[in-house]
Amino acid sequence: MAVADIYSFLTIESASEGLFKEKGSKFLAFAFPVKNESEIKLRLEELRKKYFDATHHCYAWILGADKKHFRAADDGEPGHSAGTPILGQIKSKNLTNTLVVVVRYYGGTKLGVGGLTQAYKSAAEFALANAKVIEIELEASFTLNYDYIASPEVMRLVKEFDLSIVNQTYGDRAMMQVNVKLRLKDKFEEKLQLMKAMGTKVSYEL
Repeated sequence: MAVADIYSFLTIESASEGLFKEKGSKFLAFAFPVKNESEIKLRLEELRKKYFDATHHCYAWILGADKKHFRAADDGEPGHSAGTPILGQIKSKNLTNTLVVVVRYYGGTKLGVGGLTQAYKSAAEFALANAKVIEIELEASFTLNYDYIASPEVMRLVKEFDLSIVNQTYGDRAMMQVNVKLRLKDKFEEKLQLMKAMGTKVSYEL
């Protein structure tokens, strides 16, 4: 059983961009799919290098299927006027493993906290609107060990449960490392136990 019954999550398929202008200021927004904080750091460094002359680089991100790991950064803007509205847009689309950075070029006219909040929100919204949202299934890993005579039954399992084959080796017995969708893990394990009880020469490890 998955933690809190989480079997999948939504993220974006690839990088996307958006642009919002207000009273001379330009807000360039960039959305990225990310898997960890190392990727986030790399993306931020790339943007800071490319847009080195920008006034601010504000951002927010969420990681993990449970969405409990997140951060919002204002980068010198008034507290919660930039990072928080960016984070809000990620949350509004129920996304995770997603980073949104908004690069601001100051146009000479102050927008006020309310104006800034709306500008960063709009820029982030535009970038995410240009992204394709995809669902990622969480998976569980199994290692199957079986006699060669059981190969047809194992391959039927692969098809029935739409297993992803990660690795295969052949020795005295065959070994196959597979991933199964987490939502099907219990049924898959039950099927393996039933096969074993019926005499099929197959064993497994989680």
